[in-house]
Amino acid sequence: MAKYAPFLRIQISINMKKAGIIGGSGFIGSYITKQFLDHGFQVKASTTDITNKEKYEHLMVFNHAENLYISELNILDKLALKDFVSDCDVVIHSGTPFILEVTDPKTELLDPTIKGTENVLHVVHNTPSVEKLVFIASVGAYNTNFPFPAGTKSFTDTFDETDVKFISTESHPYAQAKFIANKTVDSFIKKNPDLHFEISSVSPVMVIGKALSERKDSTSGGIQSLIKNNLAPNDFMKAVFDNDVPFAMVIVEDVAIATYKTATTNGIHGKNYLLTSETYKVSDIQAMLNNKNPKENPTIIYQNNLAKQELDMQFTPVKETLNNYFN
Repeated sequence: MAKYAPFLRIQISINMKKAGIIGGSGFIGSYITKQFLDHGFQVKASTTDITNKEKYEHLMVFNHAENLYISELNILDKLALKDFVSDCDVVIHSGTPFILEVTDPKTELLDPTIKGTENVLHVVHNTPSVEKLVFIASVGAYNTNFPFPAGTKSFTDTFDETDVKFISTESHPYAQAKFIANKTVDSFIKKNPDLHFEISSVSPVMVIGKALSERKDSTSGGIQSLIKNNLAPNDFMKAVFDNDVPFAMVIVEDVAIATYKTATTNGIHGKNYLLTSETYKVSDIQAMLNNKNPKENPTIIYQNNLAKQELDMQFTPVKETLNNYFN
């Protein structure tokens, strides 16, 4: 059974819908938790370690935090997962690890991402209260080579949801895990045509912005810091700098808004939306992170038309967010 934080504040209304946010205390998950609280939901947010208050104490100062409670959850534990989603109307899976420096890909990335996805699908399938399940996927579900081009494409070729998905065994294990997990979702949908709930996914490109917590272990924040300070501690970052790679970016707040809209929009079963704003070369990203102006205008390489049309999304330009990261 899941453990609960000792100081949790709970205010339950029979009229309130409940959202279970797996990974709801993480970098993206915290913004998603805030979105659902702001829209009048009761929220259950999971953390991997209830004894480490640094992981989730920032959530307790949100508006409407009286409608929030925190649960410790290991997504590979089906019984704990069943307990976590048992009375939820909406389930958001934002709990997959994002790690670049990996020593054991199977244990650190593949199992938690792929088996975790399988567990969520199985448990929600057997939970009658759930009306909507949303996966926070990744651009890796479309192109495991990101930010490098997919297959025979060039850096300037556009990419949208209709393009052929690309996977390479040479890609980072994180991207491969997200690609396989997304295929797992697609296969589940095909095998189960009469579900009692809808499944939709969102696939952010490089997510930028400041963490809501004081933790320093965010991989997204780490990448921004490496770019800002022109540091290349591994072959991946060295290749990024050497090729002045263009990065498609999206602001973390926009990911949370899109997730909420996906969770509360009916008739989009099986859809997977690319969440993306502008693309800049890494040299210009570095400039903006240091409060300077970019040399080139942004492009839109990864397309966002589907999310704009079906979710009514308006993606925020990235320059101000990158400048604010400097501050």
